[in-house]
Amino acid sequence: MMIMLGECCYFSVTKPQSLTINGHRRTKRVQCLSRSCELLDFHQELIPYEVAWSLQKDIVKEKKSQIENEGDCNDTLIVLQHPSVFTLGTASSNNNLNFDIKNPPFDIHRTERGGEVTYHGPGQLVMYPIINLRKHKMDLHWYLRTLEEVVIRVLSSTFSIQASRMEGLTGVWVGNEKVAAIGIRVAQWITYHGLALNVTTDLSPFKWIVPCGIHGRQVGSIKGLLKEAQSSCNNHDTAYLHHLDDDSLIHITHKSLIEEFSKVFQLEYHHKTISVPMLCEK
Repeated sequence: MMIMLGECCYFSVTKPQSLTINGHRRTKRVQCLSRSCELLDFHQELIPYEVAWSLQKDIVKEKKSQIENEGDCNDTLIVLQHPSVFTLGTASSNNNLNFDIKNPPFDIHRTERGGEVTYHGPGQLVMYPIINLRKHKMDLHWYLRTLEEVVIRVLSSTFSIQASRMEGLTGVWVGNEKVAAIGIRVAQWITYHGLALNVTTDLSPFKWIVPCGIHGRQVGSIKGLLKEAQSSCNNHDTAYLHHLDDDSLIHITHKSLIEEFSKVFQLEYHHKTISVPMLCEK
């Protein structure tokens, strides 16, 4: 497979450090180096679920080998969209399917990620971080909350949408509507699977399932939330967002996701390009 390296985006952080000079305590900011992260960006493509799933497992295998030989590995972030598909996590029950599993309306895959059943489809941005938690924080609850934080920041900074967590549940909510689902797998502290954010997604396929096994809650999207707020919006800085087409909303959301993810996880991206036809063929 031909792989080409592209341009890089750099993000760094600073931390305060206290010093004592001539008896006076001073604080200076010391630059901290970010970890390197390969970015596989397919956000404008519809990548079949089984292709992305296989790619993740191949990368995880490579990183495990690299850690055994070198003690560490670079992190990787995959961003894409999927054609319509249902995926089942390790906790999934067929009772949460509103169809005959032998005759599903879309392809269905039972996976090793945590969580219940969910839907992926066009207009939904999916992020698959494959990172070495040994070099971040070896705490799965911290990792889940940090993924939620990325989405919460995106909604607030880019769309002036105030999102939150729901106590006892995983994901990101705006009122009673869940806009982002999270399901992960961690093997030897290497993460894979990840989060899915509804941007311009057709939400009707969610009627075929009980999303994430949660009864009595709704599923929302950024497009839908902007439409609901259009008549009452007093924020002139974001008023233009209400008139953007689907492609533009995807583009803006994707850019914000990449930026916020890099800041939260303190990562420096190196764009890596893989031919989509060759990826699917492989």
